[in-house]
Amino acid sequence: MPDATVISRAHYDASPSRWLAELELWFAPAAGKTRLMRRRHLGPLVVQKPFHPEKDGTCHIYLLHPPGGVAGGDELDLSFHVAPASRALLTTPGATKFYRAEHGLSTQRTTIDVAEGSVCEYLPQETILFDGANAAVDTRVSLAGDATYVGWDFFCLGRPAADERFENGRLRQRIEITRDGRPIWFEAMQLPGGAPVMAATHALAGQPTFGTLVYAGPLAEDAAARVRAAIGEDGDGVFSVSQLEHVVVCRYLGPRVSAGKALFARAWGALRISCQGKAASPPRIWAT
Repeated sequence: MPDATVISRAHYDASPSRWLAELELWFAPAAGKTRLMRRRHLGPLVVQKPFHPEKDGTCHIYLLHPPGGVAGGDELDLSFHVAPASRALLTTPGATKFYRAEHGLSTQRTTIDVAEGSVCEYLPQETILFDGANAAVDTRVSLAGDATYVGWDFFCLGRPAADERFENGRLRQRIEITRDGRPIWFEAMQLPGGAPVMAATHALAGQPTFGTLVYAGPLAEDAAARVRAAIGEDGDGVFSVSQLEHVVVCRYLGPRVSAGKALFARAWGALRISCQGKAASPPRIWAT
């Protein structure tokens, strides 16, 4: 049974000074697999064809933003709806770049609704903040019953390979996860470019990249211990894992995004086995 899609295009602000883009996806089970049943997009946000590389029919989706970067005044809105008994994994083929913003705030808002008995894994590539970027990244996840969410964010401040630091601009990040309407995880951050906290030993310690992975779902008692065993002593930078009442949280701080992503991929694999009973299946796009 092919995936059924309905594509709707609406008028959007085509002003040369800003892009407004929306993408909304609906997932549901059909014929033994999770299918992309419907999609709606406005402006430059689209998806490639769904992939089903896993035996349990998990639907893998690549989110595409053809302009390749987010400038001042741009707004990206992503919404994902995962119906009961569905499994969806969403990622991106490349980094999201927030360019220098002379005027206006650049925003990316992601809203995820996961029904009871379902799993949504949102594992995008890194976000690169050019010097002078003014970016707001907001993620809100709503879980029902025993639904599972796994998500990560990586940020690169400036472009270290080009000796560009994040001296000007601002990053605002917010993530909120609720289960049956009650908050189980909340975090918010505001980071001005060039702020003393970027060099402070107790904070970013002069490192240009950091990331957070949050697992919210049924927990094995030793989930964090299994992550630690999978990570070992390898990798550049600092890695930590904490098991709280409702979530497992992993952190990375270091010199290279690639090192952090490699550690998080291993952590994700350990969490999948211990909490979902299946091995990780990395999207093929990660290997290109």
